[in-house]
Amino acid sequence: MLRKFRIGVLAGVATVALASGPTALAAPAPAPEAAAPTTLHYDASQAPGWEDAVAAGVEQWNSNVDNVELVPAESGADAEITIVATDGWPQATLGPVQPGGSGTVELGEEAVTEGHDKTRIAAHEIGHNLGLPDTKPGPCTQLMSGASAGTDCKNATPDEAEQSEVEGYYGSAAARTPFDGRVLVDAS
Repeated sequence: MLRKFRIGVLAGVATVALASGPTALAAPAPAPEAAAPTTLHYDASQAPGWEDAVAAGVEQWNSNVDNVELVPAESGADAEITIVATDGWPQATLGPVQPGGSGTVELGEEAVTEGHDKTRIAAHEIGHNLGLPDTKPGPCTQLMSGASAGTDCKNATPDEAEQSEVEGYYGSAAARTPFDGRVLVDAS
C-alpha cells in the first residue's frame, strides 16, 4: 500500500510540474514600444490665403512619414516652422529642423501667378524644412523637383526616396543630423 501511495503522489507532482512549467516558459515577451515621432510645430498665421494648401501639404507629410509629425502651434506658442505668404518666389530654409529649432517657409505668390499648384508649393517648401534639397530638373513624381516639373504638375506627395530620406533625418540618428540652414529659392 505504501508503494501505491508514493507512485500516486509522485505522479501528481509530475502533473503539476508539467502543467505549470511549459506555461510559464511560453508566456510571450512584451513587444518593444515604437519610438514616438518627432513633433514639429508650425505657425501658418502669416500665410493668409494659403490655409487650405498648407493643411493639405502638412497632411501629405503626416500621412507618408512616421518619424516626424507636423502639428499646428498653439496661438502665441513658439513654432519650429514659420510659414509666411510673400509676393516673390517660394523659398525655405533647408533643415532638417529639430524640436526647439527654427525654419522658415515663404509661400511665394509669383509661382502661383505663373500657374504652379499651391498645395504642391506648400508641401515642397515644407520638404526643405524637413531636410530635402531640390532635385531639379526632375519629374512630376518627385515632389522636390519643384517648378522644374512644370505648371501642369499637381503632385504634392513625396516619392518613396523622399519619404525615406526624411524618415532617416528623424529616426534614431536624428540627433547627429546637423541643421543646414541655407535658404533655397525655388524660382524657375
